[in-house]
Amino acid sequence: MQPKSIVIVGGGTAGWMAANLMAKKWRNSNIDITLVESPDIGIIGVGEGSTPQLKAFFDKMDIAEHEWMPQCNATYKLGINFKNWSTKKGFEQYFHPFDSALDLHTRKKFILNCYGRRLGDDVKTLPNDFFIAAYLAKQNLGPHANSNFPFPVNYGYHFDSHLLGKFLCDKAIELGVEHISGNVTDVALHLNGDIEKLSVDSVGWLSADFFIDSTGFRSLLLQNTLKVPFVNFKENLFNNSAVIIPSPSSNKRPPQTTSTALKNGWAWDIPLTNRTGNGYVYSSDFCSSEEAEIELREKLNLLDSDVEARHLKMKVGRVEQHWAKNCLAVGLSQGFIEPLEATALHLVQETIEHFISAWDKGNFTNTHAAAFNKNINQRFDGIRDYIVCHYKLNSRTDSEYWQQNARNTKTSGSLAEIINVWLNREDLAQYWEQSTQAKSYSVVSWHCILSGYGIFPELNQKINTQAMSVNMDEVHQFLSQCSRNFPDHTQQLNNLLK
Repeated sequence: MQPKSIVIVGGGTAGWMAANLMAKKWRNSNIDITLVESPDIGIIGVGEGSTPQLKAFFDKMDIAEHEWMPQCNATYKLGINFKNWSTKKGFEQYFHPFDSALDLHTRKKFILNCYGRRLGDDVKTLPNDFFIAAYLAKQNLGPHANSNFPFPVNYGYHFDSHLLGKFLCDKAIELGVEHISGNVTDVALHLNGDIEKLSVDSVGWLSADFFIDSTGFRSLLLQNTLKVPFVNFKENLFNNSAVIIPSPSSNKRPPQTTSTALKNGWAWDIPLTNRTGNGYVYSSDFCSSEEAEIELREKLNLLDSDVEARHLKMKVGRVEQHWAKNCLAVGLSQGFIEPLEATALHLVQETIEHFISAWDKGNFTNTHAAAFNKNINQRFDGIRDYIVCHYKLNSRTDSEYWQQNARNTKTSGSLAEIINVWLNREDLAQYWEQSTQAKSYSVVSWHCILSGYGIFPELNQKINTQAMSVNMDEVHQFLSQCSRNFPDHTQQLNNLLK
């Protein structure tokens, strides 16, 4: 029997994204959607960046950029610039771009050069030199080309997560979602273990056929009530804390996130239209919160500033089942992988969209719950592996933190295989295509991180790969000419206001 009601517990970007996607999907069905949001719990908002998948969300919701971006102080994001993660000469900094169809010609040359360098040939391999996103970001150009240039470029966004949550709240209410302000004080279960109803201090008992847990790290419904186990990633990812300090907005507002490796972790630099978001993600096993704050203030030249710092704790890992009984967890309640690659909302969106498809396909039953959970777990684990790779392959020796990360043997078998394929000069693209592991990151992204870190054998003067050498002048000319069709990033942001 088709359920008639869904209750979402918890707002924030995750909860309201779920409300919008479900209300849009089932707007012509007899399904009532209610979201209960506590007035006492703030939004954490760790990380204020996205992958290109967020654009797909707004496209699906028929929400134009001029409608939401100015309200959320949003800017465009073409990729991530990684600084000081490697100490190898020539590889101290690299850009991880969002790959586009426009890169079809140059990405082949990038992969070819990476193979030549793995053989020992002295050729260019930084992704900065091969992708349109890197060229645009370097020149502070936005992702929207002039009308006479027909090739689109993939991009994500930077945004104020609190404002985005408020915007999505208004949109969901327009779609018919009921919004209740109140605190859940009790949860009652059916005899079969399903959730029956919630006690909300402002309205009393609230029954539903299905429940969405968006209550943050406390995971009120899935972990606390249904007792779904949590898989901790601590042995893979050491970081468990963050300190956040805003700073004045940059006039340039570069269309990229900058990730800078520090003594016991890394710091993000996210340009918004009204300020710059800064944060330091670190491990409390290696430094105190006071030491981390001082280090971040030194980086920002804010040692003598009275700007308040926010300190956060992170629970890094995932649940064993994201969908258990008649409950689905989204956002922090289902898991969290540190915001190095801005994958938090990406995972939220994938979880909701895959759930909607599976629940619909199963005639609103748990028929496809097991396959769904396996799928989402693989996606979490695949992203974990890619982020672990950043730490495992670092060459810093300035602190015990970095040395222990490099020595860490608690990595997955799939990550070890990828590294071995690369170091053994095998075909990474072929391995990736044949792998049964979830492909959370493309083979191009794996080439970017491995080449960006300079994970290559020593140069071999006897190697001659001229037969497959790449003409870098042609690559540069092609990307430079393409980039002339893209206006200034700030100009594109100002156009949204018009």
